Amino acid sequence: MDLAKTDNLLNVFFKQYIKQNSKEIFLNWLKFPEKNYSWEETKVNIIKLAKELKKNLNKGERCLLVSENRPEWLISDIAIMLAGGITVPSYITYTEKDYEFIIDDCEPTIVIVSNQILFNKLKDVIPKKKFIKKIVLFDEIKKNILSDQIIELKNILSSTLNFDENNPIINLNRKDPACIIYTSGTGGNPKGVVLSHGGILSNCEGAINLIKPILSNRTRFLTWLPLSHSYEHTVQFVQISVGAKIYYAEGIDKLLKNMSECKPEIMTAVPRFYQNLYQKINSNFKKQTGFKKKIINATISLGNKKLNKDKLNFLQYLTNQICEILVRKKIKKQFGGSLKAFVSGGGALDQTIGRFLNSVGLPTLQGYGLTEASPVVSCNPLDNIKVDTVGLPFPGNEVKLEKDGEILVKGENLMIGYWNQPEETKKVIRNGWLYTGDIGEFKSGYLKITDRKKDIIVNAGGDNISPLKVENLMTNQYEIEQCLVYGDGKNYLVALVVPSDEFINEEDKIKKKVEEINKELSVIEKIKNIIVVKGKFSIENRMLTPTLKLKRFKIIEKYKKQLENLYLK
Repeated sequence: MDLAKTDNLLNVFFKQYIKQNSKEIFLNWLKFPEKNYSWEETKVNIIKLAKELKKNLNKGERCLLVSENRPEWLISDIAIMLAGGITVPSYITYTEKDYEFIIDDCEPTIVIVSNQILFNKLKDVIPKKKFIKKIVLFDEIKKNILSDQIIELKNILSSTLNFDENNPIINLNRKDPACIIYTSGTGGNPKGVVLSHGGILSNCEGAINLIKPILSNRTRFLTWLPLSHSYEHTVQFVQISVGAKIYYAEGIDKLLKNMSECKPEIMTAVPRFYQNLYQKINSNFKKQTGFKKKIINATISLGNKKLNKDKLNFLQYLTNQICEILVRKKIKKQFGGSLKAFVSGGGALDQTIGRFLNSVGLPTLQGYGLTEASPVVSCNPLDNIKVDTVGLPFPGNEVKLEKDGEILVKGENLMIGYWNQPEETKKVIRNGWLYTGDIGEFKSGYLKITDRKKDIIVNAGGDNISPLKVENLMTNQYEIEQCLVYGDGKNYLVALVVPSDEFINEEDKIKKKVEEINKELSVIEKIKNIIVVKGKFSIENRMLTPTLKLKRFKIIEKYKKQLENLYLK
């Protein structure tokens, strides 16, 4: 499929449908294996839902989509577009207050909700909003005062279609808005990022070029990152473009089980997932002794050599073959045995982790992007991974550096703008260039992220310090689960440290570990004092974004007094 000549995201699905065996299973929900959809069922259900939505939805009106990852998510997203609407995906972890903010901001005509738990968060908000005309529910719920507005998906899908309705007319172009994806709000209230059909198509084109060497006839993808995130939302259309078989995970707690069940070939995730993976595998490695310890060390050492493109001598080549059988093959088997690539995005992946995972047989490609860029800007290619970089810019993306090192991006993938915020849009898009707020450099054509402009700590001496570098060193340790570094305008740095479960009551051991880490840091980067926090930062307590990034302003707001007290000691 030539995505460069494709008018809109709807055509991606309908053109791919024609190529497929319509009876083949396309969408698989691992939570309920019987809830599978063939290409034919998916197509018919999209058209039926679009037909119902059109009764209340005019072109350009918004439709809020609140659901966990499941087949009906994709069906709804495409149906909204087919009805002429704009999808507004929303995280299921939001509070009632969060939903009300987004509803007030984008004024959806229709709200699509998956289940009773999520509906309960919205049932008191919706009656106050007169612009909401209909509520579509995936699952049955208890009847209430909103019953007249509610229509259940099962009733929509049980309706019949006329012959001519099976071939819908699609009147959308590449510049039309496809969705409004709200930023995760690491610095305050989220902003609605309006992405175009062309922007997402451009991103899909770059992604497909990247993974082309590992695509099979029916490449299996496992999806667990929320589809309300721009990263996974775009991946959804990559999956459609290549005629993949899509599996929806039950949740992060059952990820390994799900990988074993569906044997994915490609999986996308955020850095926190890979950090947990690194800690678990590395912790197991450290327990080994004798021959097992030697073969593990050889696996990592020779894996690094291959990653660096160093030539192996005959003995090293033979040893590496043994490592493949005794170590790497066994590790791959834990993840289904068919994995061809992990793709990391949504934040910076520590290069220690990237190097480790690649060396033990889990090819991990780090990319870089942001919601405002639909979202991918660059990614490492499979045949030449440079773990200390975020890879090569996608074709069609122009990338340059400002004098202060800020990364600027230009291309069709740029957002149309922030919803109803023209002044905020002008702040980040100037003369056609998106000012990303990230600091970087080029290394042999590869882009390398060195800092986040807003997160840089400037100490009392005027030195610029990257908190992320120190935090990554901390959380790469098995003893430390989470960390936030503090010290803007101060003489030295301090930190909040959340221990791993096994070390929750071992404050002395945590302090000793911090002392060890300090030996790897420069004088200005050293952590002088810490606060050990026993309660984890989580999505539920609003200290983490839905993609597991620290909400710095929220954490600092809560612990400001305790952090400041560290400077009085």
